[in-house]
Amino acid sequence: MSEAALFVLQRLSAKLLAPLVIVHLALILYAVHGGLSAAEILGRTQGSVAWALFYGLFVIAVAIHAPIGVRNIVHEWTRWRGRSLDVASVVLALALLALGLRAVAAVVG
Repeated sequence: MSEAALFVLQRLSAKLLAPLVIVHLALILYAVHGGLSAAEILGRTQGSVAWALFYGLFVIAVAIHAPIGVRNIVHEWTRWRGRSLDVASVVLALALLALGLRAVAAVVG
């Protein structure tokens, strides 16, 4: 994928992540301020399609955004270039996607 396409993809994922992160942090503050336990939070999220979609979208956006950023940092700070760096970025993206979706399924499923 071209550098321009990666740039656009990272910016689009950032636009998606911004409101998702704000909602996520607001929910954490609400839960902590309300004194909810982990069991109570899980009780509220279990079986919720809405929460599964929200956090599923969150995970997908992170799995796109973070590996592109890490790739750019590695590219700038090291001599690592080429196909192997691209493959490592894809592996990171797939790992984040798999682990994140597994967590979503465990929490809401």
